[in-house]
Amino acid sequence: AMAVEMMRLDHVNVRTANLEAMVAWYGEMLGMTSGPRPDFPFPGAWLYMGDHAAIHLVGVSDPTVSDGNLSLEHFAMAATGIGALLQRAEAAGEKTRVARVPGYPIVQVNMWDPDGNHIHIDFDLAEAEAAGAI
Repeated sequence: AMAVEMMRLDHVNVRTANLEAMVAWYGEMLGMTSGPRPDFPFPGAWLYMGDHAAIHLVGVSDPTVSDGNLSLEHFAMAATGIGALLQRAEAAGEKTRVARVPGYPIVQVNMWDPDGNHIHIDFDLAEAEAAGAI
C-alpha cells in the first residue's frame, strides 16, 4: 500500500462577518497581502505569506457555529521581525501577550484579530532576546 506523508499545514479557513476589517488587520498587523482567489460563489479573501495563501477568509452574515461545539483555539505562524511587530501592535493599541515556549528556543507573540481569533506568531528566542522582547 502507498504511504501517506503529511507535508505541511496548507491554510486556515476563517469564517467572518467582518471581511474588510479582517483583510485590513492581517495586512496592517502581520504584513499579509490579499491575493488571487478562485471565483467562488461566496465572498472571501485569500491572505498570502510570500507566494502562499495561508489564510482563507470566508465572508458570512453570521459566523456563529450551529453544528455543535466546533471551535479553533488558535493558529500559529512563524516569522522574523519581533521588534517591528510589537512596535506596530503597540502603535495600533493592539493587545499582545509575549510568552516563552518551555524547553524550546521559541517566543510567541499572542494576538487577537478583529473577530477575536487567537493567533500566535512564533519567533526564534535569540532574535527575541536581541530585540528586548522578553
